Amino acid sequence: MGRYAARRLLQMIPIFIGTTLLIFLMVHILPGDPVRAIYGDKAPDPAQIAAIKREYGFDKPVLEQYVHYMLNLLQGDFGKNLAGRPVIDLMSDAFPVTLRLTLLAITIEIIIGVGLGAWAGLRAGKAADTGVLIFTLTVISIPVFVLGFIARFIFADELGWLPPNVQDSTSFSQLFLPAFVLAMLSMAYVARLTRTTFAENLRADYMRTALAKGLPRRRIIGVHLLRNSLIPVVTFVGTDVGGFIGGAVITEGIFNIQGVGNLLYRAVQTSEGSTVTGVVTVLVLVILLINLLIDLLYAVLDPRIRYA
Repeated sequence: MGRYAARRLLQMIPIFIGTTLLIFLMVHILPGDPVRAIYGDKAPDPAQIAAIKREYGFDKPVLEQYVHYMLNLLQGDFGKNLAGRPVIDLMSDAFPVTLRLTLLAITIEIIIGVGLGAWAGLRAGKAADTGVLIFTLTVISIPVFVLGFIARFIFADELGWLPPNVQDSTSFSQLFLPAFVLAMLSMAYVARLTRTTFAENLRADYMRTALAKGLPRRRIIGVHLLRNSLIPVVTFVGTDVGGFIGGAVITEGIFNIQGVGNLLYRAVQTSEGSTVTGVVTVLVLVILLINLLIDLLYAVLDPRIRYA
């Protein structure tokens, strides 16, 4: 498995270079002139604009800028925004907030999603299965921003159980409601996926063999059925981690959370290409490492899987 992991890490290098190059080109070509955007409607001094471009290297060809960015990246330097603040400082403030939000959302997604799916899968065709199906279809059909405003209105504005805005981003109790909203859509998909795999595996030959041997029902479900049913769920949840981190723009906006989504949104609004590139670079690394971790987890869940 060690050789497999090393080979996968080497394969990540061209993928990382390709994705970061694509993002770099999109950020530095499509938005136009970020320096002129600083001045808004005012007429800037051309000499001052030229000086700023020289300072940030915007006067060089895009590919040369990318090579310079990658060389600095090897030293942990993500560059500076147009206000002169290092991008790594901006990310060090925002990423811990979003990571806590993502961790809580993933926990909610797994516990409720797998729990509902297993409960429905063990009762396939019955009222419980139909109820879970209706619930998940309802959640899937409602946009995330609508769920966010509904949850905020009910639990914060009407019932007063939770604050409408997150005032302390280190408090998991204040992050619970936005994390629940962030996890709702994925939780519904996890429930449906778990239900399907449970119902299918219940009819598998190894389940009939386990029942014929007289194994306890708890062991059959908790060891044999659950482990085999979780393989596709692990894949889905793993891909969700990167999506949660990068896709929290709406949730963080509704609950005023100063995380990565909020940082990325403000950077796009102000044409801060260095900030956008830095955040996306970290997201690419996170997604690549999570995909590797998912592949390695397969061997833990299914002993039949072996990597050369």
